[in-house]
Amino acid sequence: MADNQWSTAITSIKPNEIRVRGFRLDELMGRISFGEAVYLILRGELPGAAVGGLMEAMLVASIDHGVTPPSTLAVRNAASTGAALNACIASGSLAVNRHHGGAVEDCMHLLARGAARVAGGESPAVAARAVMAEEKAAGRRLPGLGHRVHTDDPRSRRLLTLAKGARAAGTHVAVAEAIVAELVAGGKALPLNVDGAIAAVLADLGFHPDLANGFFILARTAGWMAQAIEERVREKPMRRIDQGAAGYDGPAPRELPAE
Repeated sequence: MADNQWSTAITSIKPNEIRVRGFRLDELMGRISFGEAVYLILRGELPGAAVGGLMEAMLVASIDHGVTPPSTLAVRNAASTGAALNACIASGSLAVNRHHGGAVEDCMHLLARGAARVAGGESPAVAARAVMAEEKAAGRRLPGLGHRVHTDDPRSRRLLTLAKGARAAGTHVAVAEAIVAELVAGGKALPLNVDGAIAAVLADLGFHPDLANGFFILARTAGWMAQAIEERVREKPMRRIDQGAAGYDGPAPRELPAE
């Protein structure tokens, strides 16, 4: 390779041929899910069907959470000004930081410290107590735990169930569950929220923490699209947005068809 060239191991492009991590993109279409494609492009190999389904579940889990999250408010505000869709989505993405969406990355680092202790011979319960004490001594809140709306986040329960069914739940999930158990035993029940559940599963799947917030942004982009278009077609421009005044007028609760 000439000195003025650089290389990439992700995607190769030739006339009439696109290959992602060595696989023809047109042959992947219709044969793998988006979750499997995300795993492939980030990790370099195709996951098994169970892990692919788990990837899909993680993306579905964060697709939207109503109009109150800061990123959705940012999207709605941008849409209210007449901003283009890409600008609205960018507004939402820029609002994902440490205190909104960013807990996935922080929780992955926390669980990694606990997992390292387990690898050194400690039980998940002992490791959980140790990292909790470290966070308390540093004056930090436990990332990925507690929720302003849910006392038992249904997304977390479902994701951990799927992870165990896919045999993808390992030490990080064990430490996360041990932390919740320690909190309950101490009289301070805090649920593992969806950020914490995703953090535990991503860590057990071997993803780097630097990718964590990207998963939230990737999933929530579809929700931001819906929020931006609804704002544009249903509301007046430059309106004063009162989150507390938002009412739901969509479909009544409905069930999926039986499997």
